[in-house]
Amino acid sequence: MQSYITGIGKKIREIRKEKNLYASEIARRAEVSNGLMSRIENGRTIPSLPVLLAIIRSLEVDPGSFFNSVMPNGFFKYAVIKPSEYETIEKEDDVNGFHYELILTKDLKTIGLEVVLLTLEPGCSRNTVETDAFEMKYIISGKCDYEIDGEIIKLEEGDTLFFDGRLPHVPKNPYEKPAKMLVFYLFTE
Repeated sequence: MQSYITGIGKKIREIRKEKNLYASEIARRAEVSNGLMSRIENGRTIPSLPVLLAIIRSLEVDPGSFFNSVMPNGFFKYAVIKPSEYETIEKEDDVNGFHYELILTKDLKTIGLEVVLLTLEPGCSRNTVETDAFEMKYIISGKCDYEIDGEIIKLEEGDTLFFDGRLPHVPKNPYEKPAKMLVFYLFTE
C-alpha cells in the first residue's frame, strides 16, 4: 500500500483553516512546538506517528477519514501535468515575493517526491529554512543567489543545484527580473 506522506502537512493545514484555527492553537493542543507545527504544515518535515495522531486529535477529526483523504485514488503509468493544473501552495506564512506552484507529489516506495515551480520576485527575501529532504533546483529562467549553510552560490538559467535540505538554506533574488526554478524535494524514510 502506498501512502502520501508528503500530502499530510497540506491536509492538516486545510482542515485547520476550514475550522478557522491558528497553527499555534493546534500546536498547543497537540503539545508540540509552533516551529514543528509549521515545518509539518509546510512539508519540511514528516511527523512521527504519535505526533501525527496528536495533531489529528487536536483538529477533532476521525483518524480514519483523515488518512483516507490523503491516500491516492489509484496508481498511474505516467502523469502529464499542464500548467493550468498547478496548485498554488503556501510553504511559509507571511512571505512576500515567493510564489510556489505544486506540480506533482508522489511516494515511490521509500522515497517521497514533491515537485514545485518556484518564482522569486526581484528583491524577495526570507529567513533560512531547513527541510527533511534532499533538494534539487533547476533554474528555468533568470538568476538568483542561493545561501546554503552560510555560503552564497550564484545560479543562472540552466544551472542545477542539489543539496541536503537539513542544512540552513534560502534562495534570494537581488536582481531586477524574476527567477523561475523547478524544485524537487526527495523525502527518504
